[in-house]
Amino acid sequence: MKKILKNRDQVFVAILFHIGLGIVAYLFRPFMMLYLVAIIPYFLLRIVNSTPNNRVKEVLIAAAYVAGAEVFFRMTKAYFLYETGKYLVMFFIVVGLFYDGFKQKAYPYALFLLLLIPAILVSYDNISYDVNFRKAVLFNLSGPLCLAFVAIYTYGKTLTYKDFLNVLNFVVYPIIAMLVYIILYRPDLRDTITNTAANAASSGGYGPNQVATALGLGIFILFSRLLIPYTNKGIQYLMMGFLIVMTFRGVLTFARGGILTAVIMIVAFIIIYFSFTNLKSKGTSILKLVGVVGVVGLIWMMSLLQTGGLIENRYTNKDALGREKEDISTGRVKLISTEIEAFKTNPFLGIGVGQVKGYFIKELGLNLPTHNEVTRMLSEHGIFGVFALMILIIVPILNNPLGVKNIYFYPLLLFWLLTISHSSMRIAAPAFIYGLSLITITREKKTALHR
Repeated sequence: MKKILKNRDQVFVAILFHIGLGIVAYLFRPFMMLYLVAIIPYFLLRIVNSTPNNRVKEVLIAAAYVAGAEVFFRMTKAYFLYETGKYLVMFFIVVGLFYDGFKQKAYPYALFLLLLIPAILVSYDNISYDVNFRKAVLFNLSGPLCLAFVAIYTYGKTLTYKDFLNVLNFVVYPIIAMLVYIILYRPDLRDTITNTAANAASSGGYGPNQVATALGLGIFILFSRLLIPYTNKGIQYLMMGFLIVMTFRGVLTFARGGILTAVIMIVAFIIIYFSFTNLKSKGTSILKLVGVVGVVGLIWMMSLLQTGGLIENRYTNKDALGREKEDISTGRVKLISTEIEAFKTNPFLGIGVGQVKGYFIKELGLNLPTHNEVTRMLSEHGIFGVFALMILIIVPILNNPLGVKNIYFYPLLLFWLLTISHSSMRIAAPAFIYGLSLITITREKKTALHR
C-alpha cells in the first residue's frame, strides 16, 4: 500500500493540489507569499531527511519545483526580490553540494565562473556611486551563476529513469497551477486581443515571453510523456488533457519564442526516441503522432476563432491589418547587431557586466535590456565571454555526443540555447534545464522506460 501511495496516488494528489493552488492564487493572491515561504523548509526537510541514495533526486526535485514555479510566483507577486527563483535554485544546489560534493570532471564549469570575473571588475570601475550594484551586476550574472552552480552539481551524477521522470513531474506541477490561474484570470479572450503583439491579458497579466517559455517547457515535458507514458491510465489521460489546454493557452500568449522552442524540442525528442526504441514501440508511437497532428489542427482552429484570425497574422509576421512586417524579430536583430558592435569595440574585456543597457541608450536611444544571452556575453565579457560560451556548448556534447546517456539530452540543451537566444536568462528554467541535461540516466533492472 505504501509503495502504491508513493508511485501512483502521490502524482494524482500533487496534480489535484496544484489545480487547487491555481484557484486559491486567483481568489486570494497574497496567499502565494506564504506558500513561497512554506516550500523552502518543506523541500529542505526532504533533502535533509533523505538517504544518500535518494539525495540527488531530492535536491533536483527542490530545484525543479522552483524553476517551474518561478514565473507563477512572479505573476502572483509572491517574491520580495525579482531574482528570488534563481537564488532559491542555487540555495538548494548548495545544500546538495554540501552533502554530495561534485565530480572533479566538473572543473570546466568552475573555470566558467572564473571567466565571469574580468567583466565584473570592468563594471566596478564604470558604475557610478548612485547605481545599485545588485541591480546593475548581479541581475545580469544571476542566470550564469545559477547555471554554473547547477552544472557543477549535476555533471557526472546519475538518476534512474523513474527518478528522472519524477524530477520532470516537479517542473510540471507548478506550471499546471499557473495554467489554472491564467485561465481564471481571463477565460474569454475575444475582447482583449485587438492586435498581434504579445498579449499580457492572455498571460495572467504578466510578461507573455516568460509565460510562454514556462508553458512551452511544460508542453515539451508532457509531450514526452505521451511517448513515455505514465503507468496509470487515469493520470496519463489527465496529463494529456493538460497538454492540450497548455498548448492552446500557450499559443494565445502571442509570444512565439516559447512555443516555437517547444516545437523544436519535440521534433528533436521524436528523432532521438525513434532511434532508441524497438519496432513495436515505433508503431505505437506513430499512431500517437497521427493523433497529435489532428489535435494540433483542432487547437489551431480554436485559436483562430478565439483571436479572430489574428494569431495566424502573428505567426506569419503580419500586423493586425494583414500587412507584412519588416522585422520578424520584433527589434531583436537591431539589439543583437548593436551588442556585436560593442564586442568589436571592446573585444578583450568587454564593456562590463550590466553595461549593455546603457550602451543601447547611447547608440540606439532605447532603454531596453538585452534579449539574447549569447550576444550579451560577447558584448559585456569580451573574449572571456567567447571562452565561457564555448565551455557551455562543447563540454556537454563531448561528454554525451550521441545522447545515449540521457534521452532528453539534446532537447533540454536546445531549450537552454533557444531560450537564452530570444529571452536571455531572465528566469531560472534555462539554467536548471541545462544542468538537468548533464544527468546520466540509468535503467532499473525490472523497469521499462515508464513511470
